[in-house]
Amino acid sequence: MCNAFDVSPSGYYDWLDRPESNRSRENSKLTVKIKQYHQQSRKIYGSPKIHEDLIGSGESCSVNRVARLMKASDIKSKMARKFVVTTNSKNTTQPAPDLLKRCFTVGGSDEAWVSDTTFIATREGWLYLAVILDLFSRQVIGWSMSTKNNTELVQNALTMAIWRRGEVNNVIVHSDQGSTYASKRYRHQLIANNLYCSMSRKGECWDNAVAESFFGSLKNKHVHHEDYQKKKRG
Repeated sequence: MCNAFDVSPSGYYDWLDRPESNRSRENSKLTVKIKQYHQQSRKIYGSPKIHEDLIGSGESCSVNRVARLMKASDIKSKMARKFVVTTNSKNTTQPAPDLLKRCFTVGGSDEAWVSDTTFIATREGWLYLAVILDLFSRQVIGWSMSTKNNTELVQNALTMAIWRRGEVNNVIVHSDQGSTYASKRYRHQLIANNLYCSMSRKGECWDNAVAESFFGSLKNKHVHHEDYQKKKRG
């Protein structure tokens, strides 16, 4: 006896008894983390920022997979505005080569620095944060905050790093291919201070995994559980 779908009762019950696949179990665990990060962001984050946090926590997954799992669980961002993009590489026609090549272990300080930009939600709007970390110590050596994600933001972070480290030479300064990092002013600042410009390959977030991980940890500890009312104190 068969039903309208030409499936026998025994075949149907065999399917019900079949153990859950590894992929299904991984998706279930990933969905739990997605829900956690979504709640921590006060339901503000969409798939791109949740993906950033997952990568920062050590997960290996694509942003498309995160988007599919969010859609399947009806997890939506409550923000009416579009997602804020901090990496705009559309006009970066001549990116610098990837000198780091995912070599995140170095022999000493000031051999390589990694940099990145993220945003923090406040009730007054977005606040942008650019940081530079020494790859050896993993400590922040330069940072800058602004209401604008522009070249001045990343230049100010670089200026602080140079001022704090003193005279350095031939340091690799790695970033993504964002327009702020690809700008002439930023690159000239690197050259003027004997620093080498290095950039991740397009769409390869793992090429800058240390900076991504730093932002993931920072937000878990100091951002997701906070409700920042103003962009500035006072």
